[in-house]
Amino acid sequence: MVSSTESPSPFTFRLHTRLRDSPVPQQRIRDNGGQFQARTGTITTPHGPIRTPAFIPVATQAAVKAVLPESMAAEGAQAMLANAYHLFLEPGDDILDAAGGLGTFMNWPGPTFTDSGGFQVMSLGSGLGKVIDMSALTPSPGGAQPAPGHKRMARVDDDGVWFRSYLNGDLHRFTPEVSMRVQHNIGADIMFAFDELTTLHDSREYQEDALERTRKWALRCVAEHCRLTEARADKPYQALFGVIQGAQYEDLRRMACRDLAEMGFDGFGIGGALEKRQLGTIVRWCTEELPEETPKHLLGISEPDDIFTAIDNGVDTFDCVSPTRVARSSAVYSPDGRFNLTNIRFKRDFTPISDTCPCYTCAHYTRAYLRHLFKAKERNAATLASIHNERFILDLVSGARDAIDAGTYFDYRDDFLARYYGAPSTSTVPSETGGPR
Repeated sequence: MVSSTESPSPFTFRLHTRLRDSPVPQQRIRDNGGQFQARTGTITTPHGPIRTPAFIPVATQAAVKAVLPESMAAEGAQAMLANAYHLFLEPGDDILDAAGGLGTFMNWPGPTFTDSGGFQVMSLGSGLGKVIDMSALTPSPGGAQPAPGHKRMARVDDDGVWFRSYLNGDLHRFTPEVSMRVQHNIGADIMFAFDELTTLHDSREYQEDALERTRKWALRCVAEHCRLTEARADKPYQALFGVIQGAQYEDLRRMACRDLAEMGFDGFGIGGALEKRQLGTIVRWCTEELPEETPKHLLGISEPDDIFTAIDNGVDTFDCVSPTRVARSSAVYSPDGRFNLTNIRFKRDFTPISDTCPCYTCAHYTRAYLRHLFKAKERNAATLASIHNERFILDLVSGARDAIDAGTYFDYRDDFLARYYGAPSTSTVPSETGGPR
């Protein structure tokens, strides 16, 4: 617990079931070298519990795009994650503080998260015009540079970051202390320490420099968080998670875990540049090093295969904008894979997106009607598709959670992925890695 006070914190994490302790899949676990770290648990916050594993929908600007908080609650969301950088710019963290915090401001009664703004440091600076997840990469020599044709909007130094607002071009300064003050004002139950996110284009030398900056920033975040926790003792306790960086390098990832584990964080975020094919391996490096009794959050994933890989390797919570982002372009999830509602074959299809989905959209609307909304450019097209996609991912993860507790996780995972990606089921065949291929 990051606090300099003696009073108990309302933030706790309790483990329930560890997959490797289950009597059913012991042979599967032995065949995989004991690498499976999946578990269930409960995170307790001042605004309620979160049963884990859990998908945390993203409400970037205190709103899930096109979806009301009441709808998210009805579809089973347990918590929301907002973006400190965006809320700092608009409406301003002081406004949220005056409103009573993020949850009150957006009429969401449950737990909330805020990220620190570290992603924006990368995306506005050296990461501008680049991607984080690449199947092939060639690190660039020297320091981090933006992609050709893009103007850098953020500059990093050892003390913090200068960045220009994407709204009006105003110059702002973020430091670990500023990030903590902004996040305390926003009032989320779980905050993340300020970090420097790199890309896979960055050289090994730059990754090392950035990691050392992130370590020093983490120490400053802890100190400022303790000060603010005492100064704002009348406010609900806010947990602070350290963020693990280190790109694709095992020694850097493990070193970062050991360094941050000594700082007393309430939990940890696993962030940074991740190759999809190495996702499970990198996550496992981290969960092997970090204290088992702390919750781990993976920043920015939501495709089904990535979700199962994360759960396999010990991630408790994760977030991503993908369900609503793809929904706004008519892409929806189904047990048999993802498809676009605007396809001509749905013009006379009077069935729901999925016959087995209990979401509001599938209970009331057909594929033909949803296709019509998208073709007519009606705004509620995005709302209805987003509700379905969020429910699909929420149910996927809750199903995994129940399967871990029941000892049927491997069958659930393998059958789900086989159907979704159209491959033969492997539910009776031991996997050879720490996660699904």
